Amino acid sequence: MPSPRPALGLLHPEGIEVSSNSRCPHRRRAALVSGPPPNPKEATHTMTQTLTFTPEELLSSEPVAEPLIANGVRCHGGFDADGLYRSPRTLCRLPAIQAWQAQLSDQGSPLIEIPRNLMPPQYPSAVQAKLLLENGVREPVVRALTIISIVEGFGAMIRDVEAPELRKLFVEPIDGTGLDHLTGGLFEAHARDESGYRDEGGHKQMWEAARDAGLENPKVPGDVLMRLMGRRGRGGAQQPAFPEIGPELERMLGFMANVLVVEVFAEGTFQWGIDVLSDPEISAAPEVAGGMVRNIQADEKPHVDYLRTALSEVSARTIRTVDDKTISGKTVVDGLLHRILSQMTRNRPGDQREDLREGLAQAISVATNPGALQEEFDALELPWTPPETTGFEPAANGA
Repeated sequence: MPSPRPALGLLHPEGIEVSSNSRCPHRRRAALVSGPPPNPKEATHTMTQTLTFTPEELLSSEPVAEPLIANGVRCHGGFDADGLYRSPRTLCRLPAIQAWQAQLSDQGSPLIEIPRNLMPPQYPSAVQAKLLLENGVREPVVRALTIISIVEGFGAMIRDVEAPELRKLFVEPIDGTGLDHLTGGLFEAHARDESGYRDEGGHKQMWEAARDAGLENPKVPGDVLMRLMGRRGRGGAQQPAFPEIGPELERMLGFMANVLVVEVFAEGTFQWGIDVLSDPEISAAPEVAGGMVRNIQADEKPHVDYLRTALSEVSARTIRTVDDKTISGKTVVDGLLHRILSQMTRNRPGDQREDLREGLAQAISVATNPGALQEEFDALELPWTPPETTGFEPAANGA
């Protein structure tokens, strides 16, 4: 039996559906208005007149006409009266991020941009994955999709990031910034999106549902998590890049920078999932499975935007060091991003390839002609060399 339709909120005169007790839709309407207003000063005031939000506001969602059900699990988000998917916890979060970004622009501070040419390709590629599935070899693709779902679940760890007392660590004020709202709703919203909240599923459950719908509830290898954790533990502890700012602040900024890079690189993963699971030649439910990945893709945009906004706010400020000196926030943020990007562009392709190739020969043995299939699979592999620079090198940025 389908779930009952939840009660709708009020319909705003501008056509935006809102809950009757929220003050955020007015901000959202201001942030989304199209076309330049008559007076630029008026536009700036409208966009940034409210820069402070409560945790409850940043965690609030738009009402939906139909819930999202995945494999019998009520997941976050839902569909509006027109059947369009609406991401969760965006009623105030989206206009808040837009207002903080507008404030940065007014101050002449650029938003951080991760170059897309640094994004390593997914392995196996969509073409290679389809070749395997067409020949009845399912285990490698099931493994890849399961790894994605597990990694999504790890996103909940962001709520456990210990944030120092940030107001004391910056020379400039941080009132009315995304930086000032990290532990006041932004980290928690991110965690709930990734792993779910209470009886509501998140991206982990949505990726599992996409896998199971497209590949008809495949058998999941029992060693996926063990092998994934073994690989993640090989790197060992890193030495601090900026000990002068203190371990707590560096851990927080480093974690944010790492998650930002992962989220940006995930765009390639989403497209891979859509290409594979939307193909009716190999997917049992192309619309359902591909649509689920598109829903996850839509949910991830606020994650990229709030992280790049907060890190850009750090970059625009001056950090107080533990020895009562100062260091440019840009030096710290660029340095952290450079280190993370250098490592991920170098290691991620090899890690993905190693994980799949470890059991590929055995998986392919179920095919009619394993040798020919292996040769065809290998012939489809495209070499990838990471760019020589990340765009965040200290010398390139004058640090």
